Amino acid sequence: MEYLRRRIEAQMLSMTGLALGQIDFEQPKGDPGLYGPDAVCWQVHGDFPCMLIGGITALLLQMLHPLALAGVWDHSNFRDDMTGRLRRTGQFIAGTTFAARADADWLIDKVRTLHEKVVGTAADGRPYAASDPALLTWVHVAEVHSFMAAHLRYLNPHLSLAEQDRYYAETALIAQRLGAEQVPTDARAIAAYIDGMRGQLLCDERSLEVLRLLHTAPAPSVLARPVGALMLQAGVDLLPDWAAQLFGIDHSPLRRSLVRATTQPVAGAMRWALRNGSIHRARRRLDLPL
Repeated sequence: MEYLRRRIEAQMLSMTGLALGQIDFEQPKGDPGLYGPDAVCWQVHGDFPCMLIGGITALLLQMLHPLALAGVWDHSNFRDDMTGRLRRTGQFIAGTTFAARADADWLIDKVRTLHEKVVGTAADGRPYAASDPALLTWVHVAEVHSFMAAHLRYLNPHLSLAEQDRYYAETALIAQRLGAEQVPTDARAIAAYIDGMRGQLLCDERSLEVLRLLHTAPAPSVLARPVGALMLQAGVDLLPDWAAQLFGIDHSPLRRSLVRATTQPVAGAMRWALRNGSIHRARRRLDLPL
């Protein structure tokens, strides 16, 4: 069983930002980072299966915004390296949540610098810039809302509204430091913001291509392929009904119940196997029990 656990863990870690090897989450000793272990974002961001599922949902939501889609399409190699994009995104989220303060600051400065270079013209003729405060707010909200939705569905459906509000207030700090403005900081404001954005969102051929690429993304191994396919289905299932309709996805009750019933035990197995993720290393940095 230990051999099996280590194999599963190695394949999961190969998909995370830890595979990039640029941050030591165990150093320096005693450094609490930007938040510290009592933060709600440690609970939410510390669960690998929920972050994977929520990350898929977030990407699909983000790609419904024509300007966000244009920036990724024109300036990212995600079409050839989906795993690399997953690792880089994972590194930023894990690093700003769990790493020491200096490493978190380094990641924020790095992304801000990268955003300054991402400019162009979208397919509809509008100019875009990744540093646009309004665009940064959309990308952030789509992300944290999806992470919270996955957490509530697959880990802790009883997380209180007050703790959900704490999570949104905590994570708004990162969005603001990246340049976002008017960032909603509680669950009610998040819901109102998303509802207000719906008129700006659409699904075109490139949005559908992102969904197709997710379906064909390589898995760490042949044995991991069905698990990856299930996580993708769980992420698609997590989309709001209106977003699923834009993608032309059938959210039938039977399909949903099958996906959710199958995902829960697989997520449990992933939690059992993963014992050396970012949160585990951060807890060792702070001499906390695992």
